[in-house]
Amino acid sequence: MKKIQIKRFDKELPLPEHKTKGAAGFDFASREKVTVGAGKVGIIPLNLALEAPKGHFMLLCARSSTYKLGLTMVNGIGIIDSDFCGDEDEFKFVVQNFTKKAVTVEKGTRIAQGIFVKFIKADWQEVDKMKNRTRGGFGSTGHK
Repeated sequence: MKKIQIKRFDKELPLPEHKTKGAAGFDFASREKVTVGAGKVGIIPLNLALEAPKGHFMLLCARSSTYKLGLTMVNGIGIIDSDFCGDEDEFKFVVQNFTKKAVTVEKGTRIAQGIFVKFIKADWQEVDKMKNRTRGGFGSTGHK
């Protein structure tokens, strides 16, 4: 385990934790009560700022149960860069209400999850021809 610097904006809410021994992600909870109108987009503050380990970013995802609330993450996943770690850089979860009624997320509701992902920086080497054989294009492995 690696020590990660983390700041809670509301200390009444717990620090994120891995809920099981095999869990890759840890849950983020809503810092405040947020109501998202039917078909609307809302922003849920996640109560935390943290510093990712060197060479990593935070992958922000919906929990597998988030859809049960009638919400989905607007952009599918979130990538939180390693340098988004200032004192006021609170993580936020942007959701869309896909129901026909308002959805309220109560303070403390575990709504999102985070996973640290290692990354490399690319140093491009442009070529005129790729050395591998063409595989057949997008969707080339079949239709089923």
